[in-house]
Amino acid sequence: MDAEFRTNEDGFAEADRLLPRVAAGDRAAFEILYRDTAPTLMGICLRVLPDRSEAEDVLQDVFVLVWGKAAQFDPARSRAIGWLCSIARHRAIDRLRTLPAPALRASIEWADETADPGPSPATRADAAATRVRLDDCIDELDPRRQALIRTAFYEGATYGELAQRSGSPLGSIKSWIRRALQQLKACLER
Repeated sequence: MDAEFRTNEDGFAEADRLLPRVAAGDRAAFEILYRDTAPTLMGICLRVLPDRSEAEDVLQDVFVLVWGKAAQFDPARSRAIGWLCSIARHRAIDRLRTLPAPALRASIEWADETADPGPSPATRADAAATRVRLDDCIDELDPRRQALIRTAFYEGATYGELAQRSGSPLGSIKSWIRRALQQLKACLER
């Protein structure tokens, strides 16, 4: 290795001199650049990506990109370490965006521990079947009782409101609804 190209007082000044050599295809300069900057760039990748193997893949992508595009580095615009860190950060963010949501990356063993607040598919299927049976049973009632049951239970109307809407006595409304509910219960039990 070139002893002259070792990290000096600020730790990364060597990268400024190594990148032009890497652009010229100097493998030894690339090896030194890698050894001197990989730990810092890996730290950036690990801060962005939760998975170490993903961070390692991004780090490899960063150095492949650096090998191919080192000639694009402009020392007048930034220091080499800033350019390298920027590449690492952007690559890590790009990789993070391609990963599934964190909940989708969770271990399958956690599935039993994660409660689903909604009803299960079986419960939804049972509810749908019950709803169809209930609708069929309501259709068997005479039209007046159908209207009372639907208005009372689907709209939340009280006995008094039903009596007022239909112009019938309150006692009659209560009797009709009670008989309709008995019919519905008998129908659902069949």
